[in-house]
Amino acid sequence: MKSTRIVICGCSHVVWHILFFFAILHAAVACRLCTLGKLCVWCTQQQSSNAMIQIQNASDVEDSFFAPRDFTGSSELVRAVLDDVKARGDDALREYGEKFDGMRTESFLICERELARAAEKLQRENERVYDALVYSRDLALRFALKQKESFTDFEVELERGLFTGQKIIPVSRAGVYVPAGRFPLVSTVVMTATPAVAAGVQEIVLCTPPRVHPDDVQRNAGGASCADAACGTNRANSTTTGNAVAGSATAVTMRNNADSVSGKPYADEMILAAAHICGVKNVYAVGGAQAIAAMAFGTQTIPACDVIVGPGNKFVAAAKKEVYGTVGIDMIAGPTEVFIIADSSANPAWLAADLLAQAEHDVEAQPVLATPDKQLAQHVAAEIEKQLALLPTRKTAEASIETCGRIIITESFEQAAELANRKAPEHLELAMERGSAREKIVSLVHNYGSLFVGHYAAEVLGDYAAGLNHTLPTSGSARFTGGLSVRCFLKTVTTLRAEKDADGLKKSAAASAHLGDAEGLAAHANAARLRMQ
Repeated sequence: MKSTRIVICGCSHVVWHILFFFAILHAAVACRLCTLGKLCVWCTQQQSSNAMIQIQNASDVEDSFFAPRDFTGSSELVRAVLDDVKARGDDALREYGEKFDGMRTESFLICERELARAAEKLQRENERVYDALVYSRDLALRFALKQKESFTDFEVELERGLFTGQKIIPVSRAGVYVPAGRFPLVSTVVMTATPAVAAGVQEIVLCTPPRVHPDDVQRNAGGASCADAACGTNRANSTTTGNAVAGSATAVTMRNNADSVSGKPYADEMILAAAHICGVKNVYAVGGAQAIAAMAFGTQTIPACDVIVGPGNKFVAAAKKEVYGTVGIDMIAGPTEVFIIADSSANPAWLAADLLAQAEHDVEAQPVLATPDKQLAQHVAAEIEKQLALLPTRKTAEASIETCGRIIITESFEQAAELANRKAPEHLELAMERGSAREKIVSLVHNYGSLFVGHYAAEVLGDYAAGLNHTLPTSGSARFTGGLSVRCFLKTVTTLRAEKDADGLKKSAAASAHLGDAEGLAAHANAARLRMQ
């Protein structure tokens, strides 16, 4: 027999075992029962290798983890769509609607009465969701109005008789894009339209992918139409041939059978309801890169906008990138990200839930946890798999966890903050107990879209109903920009006023004339000297 010395969880225990099998069994059981909160090296390696989510030491994090991730679509395809819509307008939109969304309509503007009807239906059939949207809008509006207060007009006399000033002016027309793919993002209506309203934008244009109108479903099924006469001017011939998403099983069957029906432009009813709640009147049933083109260049029926905001798929992102300069944009947004710094007081179930909340968005979503506590890391990894088993969105979330997720074991919270600053995540959570340690990390982190402080500040609250905007920078762009806000709809312009014969005018004109001479710009110098005569 041989004596085996086993180091378990930092505690030295001399245990005599008859068989090596019992030694291993003892080590595994003892690690789970140890009250010191540290895993032995053997168990850490075994559990890390078996976990669905990658667990690694901070020293092993590769440089590519911090590099920007490019998820924009084919530039050639997107440019072709943009050029075509710019040249042919509505005709191009109809063709791309049939090709990409499976619907060909002659007109795109959804009657304002349809928006009101959708809101009334939502309030009648799902009052809780209706009230939640109203609450979300109210908080977002209050926050955006508070943000606007930080942008003020002023005029200051820098020198006697020389007045410089600043004016804050809202854009005239804002374009808003709201995706409606696997999960129509109803909350995005609130997050994009509300700050525009707070900024004082005169006209908001909202584009969202088309859906089959309820009247078309009834008509195709042989029922009577419930069309509102006030919306009759928007009637169009519609052919459903592709992957358009309808609001009922009957409509889905109609779509799959590719039946031709006469109807009106329509969109996801929840998005229409949210648009009405937020005061948006101009909603167009146009999706994808073609919608960005329409809002950038204008068509026969969709007006050109001054700025375009809102998330979308890789083709929408590529289109926004291409039209920047013709119009302003908020940002180029990629798949969502969350980076959580957690201490030992954090609840593993809460951490797992927050990671999965981002993972279920997209297979490319990136959920990350950083903690010095190895045992917490193992518990979170196990909790992720436990919660995944019950998640309706398991397929997407699991792919995200396996390919993009990771748990990083750091040497300290300061190291975790350093990693977060290098990563510049969209969402940064500090799942830490209140105290000096947490406050220190708050002061150290500076690259993020939004910061969520404490165990109760769940990122999902910022997604929906906490006043914050959920349209945030991704792929490292939080290093140089913030998220969508009232600022995106405001222009900061400057003014100059000078009084005749004032000392300030004379000094400014003299300096300007000398600098014009120095640059070889004689007309500049002359224009300045004439003011001195």
